[in-house]
Amino acid sequence: MKSFSESYRSAGVDITAGYKSVELMKSSIARTRTPGMISGIGGFGGLFEPDLTGMERPVLVSGTDGVGTKLKLAFLMDKHDTVGIDCVAMCVNDIICCGAKPLFFLDYIACGRNVPEKIAAIVSGVAEGCVQAGCALIGGETAEMPGFYPENEYDLAGYSTGIVDKAKIFDNSAIRPGDALIALPSSGPHSNGYSLIRKVFDVENRDLGMYSDELGMSVGEALLTPTVIYVKPVLKLAESVTVKGLSNITGGGFYENIPRSLPEGLAAKIDKAALRPLPMFDMLQRLGGIPERDMYNTFNMGVGMVATVSAEEADRALRILNEADVAAYAIGEVVASDERVILQ
Repeated sequence: MKSFSESYRSAGVDITAGYKSVELMKSSIARTRTPGMISGIGGFGGLFEPDLTGMERPVLVSGTDGVGTKLKLAFLMDKHDTVGIDCVAMCVNDIICCGAKPLFFLDYIACGRNVPEKIAAIVSGVAEGCVQAGCALIGGETAEMPGFYPENEYDLAGYSTGIVDKAKIFDNSAIRPGDALIALPSSGPHSNGYSLIRKVFDVENRDLGMYSDELGMSVGEALLTPTVIYVKPVLKLAESVTVKGLSNITGGGFYENIPRSLPEGLAAKIDKAALRPLPMFDMLQRLGGIPERDMYNTFNMGVGMVATVSAEEADRALRILNEADVAAYAIGEVVASDERVILQ
């Protein structure tokens, strides 16, 4: 017999809704099962047994993040089955920058009211993200917090742990002037810059479902497009090419994130003419009157990740990524400079 509290429900927390949410999400969670997953949901902790075969010095790499104010678009459009992909992506795309394969993921959903179907839709997106990343969804938490969150709103965050052999961690100390910079395209703003995006598009007062010829879809669809998960193609690339550095272009855009994978005294010299910004970014800059410097310091501008490889391996890297259905392309090179990022 499951617990029930009429007193707690009178305060706005329906325990039985939590039970229904779990039942509805079970099939989604089952999609993420991997060989190391040795516990089901419902316990006090998620159990995972990593396969250390062939590893001499295994290193665990962890990442945690949330979806941010992109969630406001999900609320306005009442569409909740894609933001979970963003949540997973924001964690595993950081982990892969070290060369680590994500092992498992946990989510945290805090809401004003637990609507089981909505929670299940959110988790279905989380599960899809885990499938794309090749990791198991081994646990999570749904917290119903009336009076703290508005009834129809929620927050979504996650945590992931990955593993890499110490000798295979991407080592940016090997980066030298002349190394090639390769762009892995984004699907849009991903999950960054949405406070500015919401202001520019005045999303509260716009018909988000109206079709845009410029975007080839509605503004709402474009803004809710999930973040690309780069785990599998990057792991494939690392099998044959020495990846010296990898930058996840998230909040802070080019200027904040590319230097994080470069040693001091070196800069990324990027050919702006080679970049392929999506129509969304042109629209944002035009409607918001945003200076170019701010665009590159806020958004990914169509580049989800930047990989640094030797010039000799650049063509091979491009071929491998293209074979993995990533339309990667060269955008510049590493140079000796204290500017860190040079756009010209």
